[in-house]
Amino acid sequence: MTPWVTRLIIANVLVYFVEMTMPRLIDPLVFVPALVLLRPWSIVTYMFVHDPNSIMHILFNMIGLYFFGPRVEMRLGGTRFAQLYFISGVSGALLSFLLAFGSPIVGASAAVYGVMMGFAWYWPHERIYIWGILPIPSRIMVLLVTGFSLFSGLSGSRGGVADFAHLGGFAGAFLFLKWMERASGAARFKRAVQAAPPEADRLIGNWRKVDPSTAHEVNRDELNRILDKINSTGLGSLTPQERTFLMHFVPPDDRKPMS
Repeated sequence: MTPWVTRLIIANVLVYFVEMTMPRLIDPLVFVPALVLLRPWSIVTYMFVHDPNSIMHILFNMIGLYFFGPRVEMRLGGTRFAQLYFISGVSGALLSFLLAFGSPIVGASAAVYGVMMGFAWYWPHERIYIWGILPIPSRIMVLLVTGFSLFSGLSGSRGGVADFAHLGGFAGAFLFLKWMERASGAARFKRAVQAAPPEADRLIGNWRKVDPSTAHEVNRDELNRILDKINSTGLGSLTPQERTFLMHFVPPDDRKPMS
């Protein structure tokens, strides 16, 4: 468990307890698209409200946050993770406002779907076991969920599922992660590597001086995998994403930028 994941789970559980004991206090927190001007705060507060008639609603959302959230938070840091979470939730409400104006929504699903997008963004080939049995790469899972939500939303979103909120969560997370990538300069680095593959040694510097023991345990396995790949098939076999990842672990004095 990481700090923000812990805070969010506790907050959701506490609000659910209030729902069970004092339900009248919860109504103003629900996001009703038609009332957004009267309840502007509900675009955020709805993320902490769940269906009081089904414990499975909050349970599945918190399970998703518990399994996907910690690794994403450790990768992004607490501030960026919180931004990802709330931006995804708000974008879920906004898409619902545009495409499902007559449907009130509650639940952390849009925000959790944004965290799921973050997980697939950084670990696209990580296998997720559906029902604990069926293995599927995380990026394929996101594509399948997106397709299903789109089909269900356009068909009428039966069963009280906020499909457009889910899609909005994915969209908000994707745009936020894309912005982060560009803001960090990673995109420029990847373009430079793709434009001049022979310069990879100069861009990355002396990768042999990388010490995996100095990397955070979350990144250590990936770093060791990349170093093993270089030893087996050479530096030129790395993808732009792998080169970008490796660059962060090369001692600064050993990096040799292109002239």
